Parts: sequence; structure tokens; C-alpha cells
Amino acid sequence: MTGFRLAACAEMLFLDQPIEERVRRIADLGFEVEIWDWTAKDIAALAKTGARFTSMTGYIRGTLSDPDGAEELLRTAERSLRVAEELDCPRLNVHGTGLDDRGLPVVASPVVTPRMWLTAARTLARLAELAERAGRMFTLENLNTAVDHPGVPFARAADTLALVEAVDSPHLRLNLDLYHAQIGEGNLVQLVERALPVVGEIQVADVPGRCEPGTGEIHYPAIAATLARLGYDGVVGLEGWASHDPLEALDRFRDAFTHRSSADPPGFG
Repeated sequence: MTGFRLAACAEMLFLDQPIEERVRRIADLGFEVEIWDWTAKDIAALAKTGARFTSMTGYIRGTLSDPDGAEELLRTAERSLRVAEELDCPRLNVHGTGLDDRGLPVVASPVVTPRMWLTAARTLARLAELAERAGRMFTLENLNTAVDHPGVPFARAADTLALVEAVDSPHLRLNLDLYHAQIGEGNLVQLVERALPVVGEIQVADVPGRCEPGTGEIHYPAIAATLARLGYDGVVGLEGWASHDPLEALDRFRDAFTHRSSADPPGFG
């Protein structure tokens, strides 16, 4: 048995059903649940599902590296913390800048200056202080700029890792998204080994297509074996679409992370 737990994103599965029913179905199948933007959701109804929420978006608007945008991010993060308390959700996710409904940056930054790095680190340190007072954790997610999120600053896993390590707080950790990392950087086993001490959560989907494990090029049983070898006991979340049937997608996800073998190769399929 692995020491880590499995979650699934309700924003990307059972799309023909209302969000509360998606959450309920994922929970009934034995998974924890992740959600994105909470502002258009009935929080009381979500809480009544009895699901165990593991992650949600931790801000509404703002950016890490612009002083005015940083103040907006921090202000809306405080509102998000209150919702996280209602849902008993331990982790709140942030990005280098706010994203629109297509995943594009509200404030694109093709060039990241040294001043932006300093402002981002200070903003994240203040987020960590907010999280500490609330008994929660913010996670900074790496993204990819080649396919899904062009123009987002601090997108690479190397960037998010550097910022999280600079802040050095247990209330700010890395949301290591391996789908994005495969597109942007590759070397996933090595990346997991390097980043795991500051990881708050791991998210997965296959490449290309952003669907469940087994639909693309990443050999996820090797990732599972690496996590087990390193003693990871946190959450692995499927943040991907179902290639066909959502139930089949969740089965394939579970199989990739529970039916691994010591004979699995330490690379990719």
C-alpha cells in the first residue's frame, strides 16, 4: 500500500452534472476532491456533500509581482481562507498571476525582471503569514506556457520551487503539477526527487491531451514508485479530463498509483 492519498478535480469530470453531484460522485468512489474558483458555487451545498476537500483556488484576482496586483491577491486570499474554513479545505492554490476563463494570464509577463522576483517572494511570504494565522497552507502551482498558459510569469517548476524555497515556510508549499512540468521541463522523476521536501500536493494528467494516466507519454507507475520510495504521504490529485468515461478515467488513475511494481522502470513509457 502507498502512503499517499488520491484526489480528483471536480471541475474536469462528470461535466454533464451539477458541481455538487460531481463532488458527491467523486467522494463516493473513494477519492478526495479538488475545486477551482469558489465564487460561483453554493459553498453550503458543497459542505453538505460530506466530501473531503483537499485543494481549492486561493484567490479571486491579482498577481504576485505587481504591487497593486499583489494587494488585490492578498485581499481576495483572505476571503478564500474564510471559504476554506467552511469546507475544511487545508490547501489553497495560487499562480503567478490571475487566469481568465481560458487559462490565459490577466496580466501577461513575457519578461520577468529581478524586481518582479523580489515582489513575488514578498507577496508569497505575506500569504504564508495569512495561512499560518488561519491554520491553512497556500500552494504555488507550476504551469506550462507552451500549450495552456502562455505569458504566465513564474510558470516553470524551477521558478515556483525557487520562490517556495526562498520563503521557507511550512504554510507555503509547491503544488507540483507533473502535466505542466512534462511540457515545460521533463525529467519528472528527477524533479520529484528534487522538489519533494517542499511539496504540498502533486497533481497529474497525461501528455498530450491532459487526460488520465495511460493516455499519453508519461509512465505514471514510475512516478508512483518514486513517491513510495521517498515516503511521500500527501495527496496526488488527478487534474485532468476523462478521455472517454469518467469512471474508467478514475479507475486508470487509481491503477497507475496503486498497482505499481518494483520492476517498473525509473523513466517514462
